[in-house]
Amino acid sequence: MFRFENNEYLWGLLVIPLLTFFFIWSRIARKKALRRFGNDEIMNFLMPFASKNRPVFKFLILMIALAFIITGIARPQYGSKLKKRKREGVELVIALDVSNSMLAEDIQPNRLERAKLAISRLVDKLKDDKIGLIVFAGDAYTQLPITADYNSAKLFLNSVNTQIVPKQGTAIGASINLAIRSFTPNSKANKAIIVITDGENHEDDAVSAAKSAVENNIVVHTIGMGLPQGSPIPVLRNGQKEYLKDNQGNVVVTKLNETMLEQIAAAGNGVYVRANNAQVGLNTLFDEINKLEKTEMESLVYSDYEDQFQYFFAIGLILILLEFVILERKNKFLKNIRLFAVKEK
Repeated sequence: MFRFENNEYLWGLLVIPLLTFFFIWSRIARKKALRRFGNDEIMNFLMPFASKNRPVFKFLILMIALAFIITGIARPQYGSKLKKRKREGVELVIALDVSNSMLAEDIQPNRLERAKLAISRLVDKLKDDKIGLIVFAGDAYTQLPITADYNSAKLFLNSVNTQIVPKQGTAIGASINLAIRSFTPNSKANKAIIVITDGENHEDDAVSAAKSAVENNIVVHTIGMGLPQGSPIPVLRNGQKEYLKDNQGNVVVTKLNETMLEQIAAAGNGVYVRANNAQVGLNTLFDEINKLEKTEMESLVYSDYEDQFQYFFAIGLILILLEFVILERKNKFLKNIRLFAVKEK
């Protein structure tokens, strides 16, 4: 298992495209300044040892070195040992709607991103529980099997978007049925499903699926993402933000279907919570989950992580040394060796 102990430092990688922009800008400005003194043939005669490609090559090496060093600062680690650990907790599967309607911005920044943020915060609160993640649109798919590895849960959560499912729609019932099959077989732990969606179910009978969950001793909670008045669905076309339209050219407005979500929660012996711009509602459901009796479970977890940062630092320092020894100007004794020249066709 690979992880970063201090992954917040990875934001430092954003400095690389910024430095690249200033480097390109400075090269263009330098080229314009030289042209004021004469054309390329004259400047090549006046500066016979100047190289066009060496500075670019040096800059590329320096940026790669910087990337390795920043990655090393984030402390990459590799899990080296697995051990069995006994814990008391519940099993929780979150079914997250990733249909296009979840891009509506009635909840900022949009329904999907706000839900992902709330799930991430919920994971931070878990201690001895297991969690799984299902994504659904026109059908349901397992994004993360039930696990006690919270780092993996957040990693898989970050990759969730509306493009990861091949079929659009809103199959809430399919997500509940898949969640039922996702729990640890023969586990005596209390189980709960949290469905996070706008409730626009067009595919199946979600209420019957919730009743099936209850028959398997599983509680089904629902969270409604969106506002009753609804919101248009933004789409990008040719880099421009537009809104989804139907076949008649009318803007499609997606509205929260609270009635459906209330019926699902009631059938699943659970609680319905409506999200808004102040809160998503996972904290309320977390309190409900904590009321469930904790059951002793056994799971495999990584007990030891070995730091790998030294390899990243070593590569970075070697590249910095290489950048240092490569001169920007041609060596007069080696000027006929065109190692960094681009061959013209």
